[in-house]
Amino acid sequence: MATNNLSAYEKSKLPSAHPYRFGIVVADWNSQVTHNLHKGAVETLIDLGAKDSNIDTIFVPGSIELVYGATKMCKKNIYDAVIVIGCVIRGETAHFDYVCQSVTNGITYLNTHMDTPVVFCVLTDNHIQQSLDRSGGKFGNKGVEAGVVALRMATLKEER
Repeated sequence: MATNNLSAYEKSKLPSAHPYRFGIVVADWNSQVTHNLHKGAVETLIDLGAKDSNIDTIFVPGSIELVYGATKMCKKNIYDAVIVIGCVIRGETAHFDYVCQSVTNGITYLNTHMDTPVVFCVLTDNHIQQSLDRSGGKFGNKGVEAGVVALRMATLKEER
């Protein structure tokens, strides 16, 4: 169980996001969760200095499609980091396992074969309440954490 507030970060210890451009791919499946995660990521990037015009978002039907969306963004070679946002809730079948494994493998592949870092913000919870708690609920918003990670990875990319 999460014990930390996912929305906590020390702004003074982070560089400015002003010079960077970010892509975000959001799954519409479980939109009450994913759209809150997206809001957290965007608000965080802007709070850290990113220009609204330097944050591009595309929406895809579900979590499996996140990999395709991220691939398209990475191939544009204009983003300093890409965030993928999804939510997969365990059900009564093995579908959960297949989706989670496929998305994880796809994002891992992009991170090892593309020049743009892809930040994994896909909740994989046992029930909807866990996801709500992590998308603006009692544990904060994992999207905020993803925004911070995207900035840190953008600065790492710059250190060639």
